[in-house]
Amino acid sequence: MKSAKLGKLWESLHSSFWFVPTLMLVLAIGLSFITIGIDQSRETNIIGKLGWTYSLGPSGSRAILSAIAGSMMSVATTAFSITIVALQLASSQFGPRLLRNFIRDTGNQVVLGTFIATFVYCLMVLRTINGVEENEFVPHLAVTVGIGLAIASIGVLIYFIHHSAISIQVDRVIKKVGDDLDRTIDRLFPDQIGRSASKQPEEESLAAIPADFDRLSRAITARESGYIQAIDDDRLMQIATEHNLLLRVERRPGRFVVKGSQLMRVFPGEKIDRQLAAKIADTVEIGIQRTEQQDLEFSIDQLVEIAARALSPGINDPFTAIRCIDQLSAALCHFAQREIPPPYRYDDRHRLRVIAEPLEFADAIDAAFNQIRQYGQSSVAVTMRLLEAIATIAPFTHRKLDRTALKRHAETVERGSQTGIVEELDRQDVQDRYLAALKAIEQF
Repeated sequence: MKSAKLGKLWESLHSSFWFVPTLMLVLAIGLSFITIGIDQSRETNIIGKLGWTYSLGPSGSRAILSAIAGSMMSVATTAFSITIVALQLASSQFGPRLLRNFIRDTGNQVVLGTFIATFVYCLMVLRTINGVEENEFVPHLAVTVGIGLAIASIGVLIYFIHHSAISIQVDRVIKKVGDDLDRTIDRLFPDQIGRSASKQPEEESLAAIPADFDRLSRAITARESGYIQAIDDDRLMQIATEHNLLLRVERRPGRFVVKGSQLMRVFPGEKIDRQLAAKIADTVEIGIQRTEQQDLEFSIDQLVEIAARALSPGINDPFTAIRCIDQLSAALCHFAQREIPPPYRYDDRHRLRVIAEPLEFADAIDAAFNQIRQYGQSSVAVTMRLLEAIATIAPFTHRKLDRTALKRHAETVERGSQTGIVEELDRQDVQDRYLAALKAIEQF
């Protein structure tokens, strides 16, 4: 796994609205120097005679570049205004935590970058046009490229209008969050995890933990309050091996920690000085918000938030909630087929070094279904779709604990329907789905 710090930096840049436009601006400046340099070379006359190049005089060149530059700023301002409106709509309809998905949209970043880059390119070329008769210079190729950038910007504007219209559609938003969830599962739970410590018997792993671990270990505390965004596993293992330590991680990514609270415990505590404690604490990245870098529940919570808002009395949109349940069930089917890494991590000499409890399937299904079940307890359609989702997930589970978690949720949904649904025929429909879910669970 790449460094947690590099991952956090990339996540920050990818989620910013300035990084891609800034890169495109720098490229535009470089392109202006290249085209102007070609125009200033000996090939200028040949370039001017080409039929596809711009070949008018200084005044015409200034006029067309000025028109392009002015229009680009106007269009960029309009595009930015449309983006702000889309962000406001997304915040009110889908929840403020989904704003990151709109801000990090590469399409929006490229659109804004194209307009700004074209504007800066035209300014850079304008400064080289010389209308003095004895020293007249018109960069024909550079002006031609500017016209080409203007035409490309028109195409980008058409794309932006289309993209803005479809990006706020609820089905598209849910699908995009679902795709992010699938990518997070692939990244955190690959098919082949490497040298698996699962070959080590759990009884042997437990026996490797000193009996006086809690008494003689020392706590490593958080130096600031916030959400754990990532833990540098490789660095943590390296520190534990170099100093012959055993570390137990107390908080996994996604959890909120208060300054001074425990992040992990280190044994033996007598080896820990201030410098080593700082090195261990530096392996934990803490920020003001959760990210999907190492937090699978974050992407799940985004879908749950959309469903919970749809089920609120003010909106009352069970169809959106059902769409979220479908996406969650697809992700849970994906997750159920992945190997869950054991909590015990060994070094190359087969010595226990790190204990870190992973996210289990039961944790994921709790995060996915609990709040939707609570908010949709009186909705027949949502209740039935939850039971149908459980029946869909069951064939993909291969561990007894996973099927036990599914059965527990099916029973909870069925009990809630007895009090939340009044009509007897509706309760019978729910009962039929419940029996089908139990059959699917017990069949595998």
